[in-house]
Amino acid sequence: MLVVTDSSPLHYLILIDAIEVLPRLYARVLVPQVVTEELAHPHTPEWVRLWMASPPPWLEVQPPQRLDDPLLLQLDPGESQAILLAQELQADLLLMDDEDGRREACSIREPSPRIWTI
Repeated sequence: MLVVTDSSPLHYLILIDAIEVLPRLYARVLVPQVVTEELAHPHTPEWVRLWMASPPPWLEVQPPQRLDDPLLLQLDPGESQAILLAQELQADLLLMDDEDGRREACSIREPSPRIWTI
């Protein structure tokens, strides 16, 4: 199963020391590059930054091919790029906690991934 995630699910799973649940549940876990940048941001908790400084091999980083969807401009870059990447790869699942991001992801007509929220 292929899953794409934005930064919040990773952030919170790292903080509660449950991040290893992802590779146990899913064959592939992908994030856009901007998500790794968000997790490494100086305002992110130190524990999350340390984890991101040496990410595990199961976390794949891949940018979406297109970044120009006008419907997603109001979203945070991590959310919009996660939606675009999930759509491009026809991901089985998109992990996201932002209400606006979930609403936009659900409104996509073309291959729309299932969305799991935390």
